[in-house]
Amino acid sequence: MFKKEINTAPKSKLKSSVQRSLRQSLLSTYPLLNPYIDEILPKKGSLESMKLPDRCTLYVLDSQPLFFQHDTSTLLPHLRLVHRFPSAFPSIRIDRGAIRFVLSGATLMAPGLTSAGGRLPSGAVTERGEGEGLDEDERWKRELEKGEPVIVRAEGKTEACAVGFLLMGTKEVKEKGKGPVIEDAHYLGDGLWRLNTD
Repeated sequence: MFKKEINTAPKSKLKSSVQRSLRQSLLSTYPLLNPYIDEILPKKGSLESMKLPDRCTLYVLDSQPLFFQHDTSTLLPHLRLVHRFPSAFPSIRIDRGAIRFVLSGATLMAPGLTSAGGRLPSGAVTERGEGEGLDEDERWKRELEKGEPVIVRAEGKTEACAVGFLLMGTKEVKEKGKGPVIEDAHYLGDGLWRLNTD
């Protein structure tokens, strides 16, 4: 989605009613952000939006990119925010062999997740929000559904390397073991990562 360089666009301040609705949308999509929401979006903070190519909007607070949205779809966290609060977002892990492909903007394929170094959710938790998180084997505890936003971690690395929407549920990925899992992801080093938001 952001493979090319993005030119800096003017920022516009958001009304407090829009900020409140964004806050509610964030908490319903990412319930584990609840303890950190006042740090991410302070009530007196001045949230700004920046229009990007392809009908995309980036939300910025004090020159820090927070979330972006394509059209009116679900808000996706910017990787800089994911690096600040890694445990607040559902995640999957790719093996070492898939890292270079993901960081070049390629579609994430199932074999990168089903191999020995990959980690798909364990399915130990069925309800969203309560008890979610990573287990001792670094697997997300709840199975993720098709269309759900997800963070991509890499084997042997501490920071997340990409964020995107699942093209198929994690249960289906385990059963099939092939096919595309995430495409059009925001990844480290892409145009959105390098965008100057000052």
